[in-house]
Amino acid sequence: MEFTATRRRLIAAAAASALPNLVLAQAASGTKSSTKPFRIYAITFRGMTDVEKGFAEYFAARKIPVQITYRDMNRDATRLAVFLDEIRTTKPDLIYTWGTSVTLGVVGPYDAVVPGQHITDIPVVFTLVASPALAKIVQDTKAPGRNVTGVTHVGPTDAQIRAMAAYRPFKTLGVLYTTSERNSVVVIEEIRRLGREQGFHTVERTFRMDASRKPTAEGAAELVRELKEAGAQWLYLPPDSFLGTLAEGIIIPTAMELGLPTFASTEQLMQAGALSGLVSRYYSVGQFTAHKAEQILVGKQSPASIPVETLQRFSYQIRMPAARRLNLPPPLPMLSYAELITTDSVPQ
Repeated sequence: MEFTATRRRLIAAAAASALPNLVLAQAASGTKSSTKPFRIYAITFRGMTDVEKGFAEYFAARKIPVQITYRDMNRDATRLAVFLDEIRTTKPDLIYTWGTSVTLGVVGPYDAVVPGQHITDIPVVFTLVASPALAKIVQDTKAPGRNVTGVTHVGPTDAQIRAMAAYRPFKTLGVLYTTSERNSVVVIEEIRRLGREQGFHTVERTFRMDASRKPTAEGAAELVRELKEAGAQWLYLPPDSFLGTLAEGIIIPTAMELGLPTFASTEQLMQAGALSGLVSRYYSVGQFTAHKAEQILVGKQSPASIPVETLQRFSYQIRMPAARRLNLPPPLPMLSYAELITTDSVPQ
């Protein structure tokens, strides 16, 4: 049975990105700044993004003095131990973590914290985490109950499935991901569950690993071909950092050659050339993350009591040049609420 969706259910999830009204109201009220800057230790996973830009510019706009020390993992998990040692030595006021893997490395799963390894005495604010509860970063997003809170960036998985089906109904969904990225793994687990419940089949391929157990681009194009041959009618692009490095140069061009439409879970993947996606703006995610940090640093709130949230609205985007090449125009009703992109891709 083909999986379909109604226009009304999708519209609620497909509006332009925006910060919650609470954030805007508080920003307008102004904040008293102190002479001594708050010290923030920020760990990124793959260099600087628009998330960090939005994060830093929020403090500037609010006239909140901060000193941000950036450290980049460069997708190498072995670097984290050095960063944790530096955190213990410098004792910053707050730690900013980018992505699921970095966050878990810093705070540990809520049910498996290792004393002396994970940070438990400094507040942590995460960003770009797809499923913090499934990843065991927090047990309850409404009340984290530990030294960590943050912002998620991926739309609800069921809303993404509905968005794909509203454009093109499907029976088989193809997924390509990296097994070493927890962000991706938890989303794929959710997709499998939805497939069982809603009657669509999922075919999966994972990136190959080299001798040091790091993902490699070798054979990536062939993996896309295998998904197409297995009957995939959509290629779902999960919130996967390694996939993001190959999306524009290999994954999406190969899918286009095969006539396989691609659906993006993040703004980065949409910018890489995907046909469509339900995404949140990275810059807005960064600003909302900074608001969480402000609640802790200025408002003196405990992260344990600050809810983990996402942006209230997402943007449903369609890349029209890709739609024309695939001979897959969007349904006419969709044109009244989707954001139409007229370029092939946006430079990263």
